[in-house]
Amino acid sequence: MDRPLRILVGKAGLDGHDRGAKIIARALRDAGMEVIYTGLHQTPEMIVEAALQEDVDAIGLSILSGAHRVQFPAVLELLAQKDASDIMVFGGGIIPEGDIEELSKEGVARIFTPGASTQEIVDWIRDNVRARG
Repeated sequence: MDRPLRILVGKAGLDGHDRGAKIIARALRDAGMEVIYTGLHQTPEMIVEAALQEDVDAIGLSILSGAHRVQFPAVLELLAQKDASDIMVFGGGIIPEGDIEELSKEGVARIFTPGASTQEIVDWIRDNVRARG
């Protein structure tokens, strides 16, 4: 029997708005996934450490502060350093289209922008995230 997907939802940096992250976390739980929500004001190091401890399949970052060009690459780099690049990273927030293209080139699997439905996010995760090991 396959285990449910394990998704970490994180709020990196000084971003203090977590309503969207909590809505996504609840939608993923309702869809049968196991969700670890790290809370506000997490560093990339804290997020990656939690992801490793919880043996997650993917990390979803919510960034509304404008720090996406710092936070996403930092998480990706830390995962690579920990030999955990198989943990998929996706996210959402207010991110300019040009930055989305750059983040994609750097290894972010998907960015959801305002207006994305919870069902769209759930469906994308089901179609693209696989259980590790």
